[in-house]
Amino acid sequence: MAPKPAAAIPVEIWGCCRSLVPYFTFILLLCAITSLNQLRYGALHSRCAFMINSGSSMDHIIHLPSGSILSSQHAAARQASSYNLPPSLLASGQSLISHENRLRILIGILTLADQYQRRSFLRLVYRTQQVPANVQIDIKFVFCNLTKEEQRIWVALEIMLYDDIIILNCTENMDLGKTYTYFSSLWELFKDEDDQHSESSSSRRPYPPYHYVMKGDDDTYFRLEKLAESLKPLPREDLYYGFVIPCESKDPFKHYMSGMGFAVSWDIVEWVRDSDIPRRHHVGPEDMVFGEWLKMGRKGRNRHNAKWSMYNFPEPPTHCSHELWQETIAVHLLKKEPRWIKTLKYFNVTRNLKPSKLYHIP
Repeated sequence: MAPKPAAAIPVEIWGCCRSLVPYFTFILLLCAITSLNQLRYGALHSRCAFMINSGSSMDHIIHLPSGSILSSQHAAARQASSYNLPPSLLASGQSLISHENRLRILIGILTLADQYQRRSFLRLVYRTQQVPANVQIDIKFVFCNLTKEEQRIWVALEIMLYDDIIILNCTENMDLGKTYTYFSSLWELFKDEDDQHSESSSSRRPYPPYHYVMKGDDDTYFRLEKLAESLKPLPREDLYYGFVIPCESKDPFKHYMSGMGFAVSWDIVEWVRDSDIPRRHHVGPEDMVFGEWLKMGRKGRNRHNAKWSMYNFPEPPTHCSHELWQETIAVHLLKKEPRWIKTLKYFNVTRNLKPSKLYHIP
């Protein structure tokens, strides 16, 4: 018995199917493009992951320290995870500089928990600065344990947004060991936790976490590019750097560096943590006491006097003051807003403001 011929497809249905073919073709093309882009993104991510995941043990939000001041090249690695940084290097075609090869500087600004406005102002001052492409500068605000209910709210919100605060386990003080607590705590705060969990060297922070650690005051204005240029050629071991006191002295061994802002190499940070000398003698004017530690422990044999690139505000004139000039690294005693305004105006800090129809600033 002969098979029955297949039923003919009505002309109307066949015409409808033919009209859908271009749409299916377009959808398949989109799928192919999407798959290709995913492959390309995966390759890029595998090359750049070492930059994006190199944050400190305290940085839980975006890995790299939020307090970091990075060049526009380094900002590339963070563009996808941060909303408040300058344009990235993705359009420039330049290669990323590895975390291990960068000069790493930590600036701890000793302040008080209640100084909310001062911290907000300093964030504006420092986050609008640029540093060389091979330098990383992390800025942290440092104070002792919180004591008020409002502090527990406001400071927690600051940490959630900026992640640039270190709270030391101490009672707030000026000359009773706060500087000692700061330096002696750093090893524990920044040690590589990955050593206990991973044998992969790619997941570990380079050693030392910082080549130089600075203690600064919240009434000091640091010009970060000049600071990096000054530190870069110096020894990375047994270094003691700053503005030597007394003010008339030009000999970095007579006697100690001013508390406006002094830096030491990481090996001295470790020595402060381990030595009995600072542990037993940390009461008194803290910049002077720090210098005495190094003298008693025969440390800081490599010394650099940054005078007169570091100095006190020029008014009133004193033995420690200097006129503002372009080779400045740090200006101290900016305790009132008019002094800050005069200093920032002199260094023309708003020169990179882009013109826009949205505002008019004469």
